[in-house]
Amino acid sequence: PRFETCWPALMKDSHGVIIIFNPELPSHLKEIEMWYSCFVQQQTLLDSQCLLVAHHKPGSAEDTENLSLAYPLNKLKLIHSNLEEDPEDVRMEFMKYFRSLITIINESREREEMSIIS
Repeated sequence: PRFETCWPALMKDSHGVIIIFNPELPSHLKEIEMWYSCFVQQQTLLDSQCLLVAHHKPGSAEDTENLSLAYPLNKLKLIHSNLEEDPEDVRMEFMKYFRSLITIINESREREEMSIIS
């Protein structure tokens, strides 16, 4: 929040938002609602352009794997990252996310070009 004055510059022309949080911290669960509101909803990005990453530190509680988020966060793609156990899974999920963003950007660009032509 202390960098709020920089947010417009960060958000300008962005195509995607990745929100990384610690699922063990109740304060983080409240904060991700604010991040989603500011960086996704207010920019009118699609939910598919947002990725939530619940990052588990080594030795963290296992029960946070069954994280249930409230609406509207429960509509977003959520991945659990534990770099000690599944670094390859996390890498694959990031690749899928970036591929989906590229598809969205290309489709948007094609629509713009078609609207200029017609």
